[in-house]
Amino acid sequence: MNHASLAGLGIDGALAEDLRRDMEQVEKSLRDSVRSDYPFVTEASRHLVDAGGKRFRPLLVLLCARFGDPEAVGVVPAAVVVELTHLATLYHDDVMDEADLRRGARSANARWDNTVAILTGDFLFARASDILADLGPDAVRIQARTFERLCTGQIRETVGPVDGDDPVNHHLQVLADKTGSLIATSCRFGAMLSGAPDETVDTLTRFGERIGVAFQLADDLVDITSDSDQSGKTPGTDLREGVPTLAALMALRDGDDELLNSALVGPIDDDAEHARVLERLRGHLAVAAARSEARAWADRAREELVQLPPGPATDALSALCDYVVDRTG
Repeated sequence: MNHASLAGLGIDGALAEDLRRDMEQVEKSLRDSVRSDYPFVTEASRHLVDAGGKRFRPLLVLLCARFGDPEAVGVVPAAVVVELTHLATLYHDDVMDEADLRRGARSANARWDNTVAILTGDFLFARASDILADLGPDAVRIQARTFERLCTGQIRETVGPVDGDDPVNHHLQVLADKTGSLIATSCRFGAMLSGAPDETVDTLTRFGERIGVAFQLADDLVDITSDSDQSGKTPGTDLREGVPTLAALMALRDGDDELLNSALVGPIDDDAEHARVLERLRGHLAVAAARSEARAWADRAREELVQLPPGPATDALSALCDYVVDRTG
């Protein structure tokens, strides 16, 4: 997020300036961290770094560090770690989703091939681990457990709900693991490494998981409702690949549309059919219901903030609860 974006969130001017300065350090360190002695590895690793992105996870590290000492030496490296981890998962996700577009640019697997994309993701995980080693064993353990949840969530999504599971509840658990866990860790790292009180660390970790689920629910809605100019991704990618989203699951649960009932149970290969189904889903009440669920998770995140001291950082976190639900890209 740039300075204008921070101001758009209503973040206090002095805090916004501090965050802008710290984000510049994060960006520099992020680019330094993906350099390799082998130029091709550097090129592939910088592919998504240079494509930009919201840098939502590093921002949360920096914001949550405001509840301790934001100048503590581990804060900026932790912000780099969570973004490297996030970027690594994107390389892998694009392979699994066979995506062609990411952040408005060709995905790494489309530009090169699946092998390069997978190994580049692994390289970024390695660089994140190297940085983590300097942050202490607690940080390493937290990251390892977060990575475990990321993998478990992906496997849970791939396998799907077992007999007797509610598909919607199963999906929400997938989102908590795949997205909420890393965003919770971003908040936890910022608070913990800045020396914030333990109860504050716990509160911000809970906040992070809840806003993380809201963030992903909203992101999935962007995939349905936006065009590629807004989102930087090919619209309806989840729909094409048969990846379940909350809106699709709710439409299936309602069972009131024969086209959606037959189309939403698997991948859609035909372009014309994909366009018809996407348009039909966009007009279904399930989209509004999914947005309400995203708002509910954001509201639950905001409820955690009442335990924090009032001030610009708490106000900024509250503003983020609206941002994650209302954004269009």
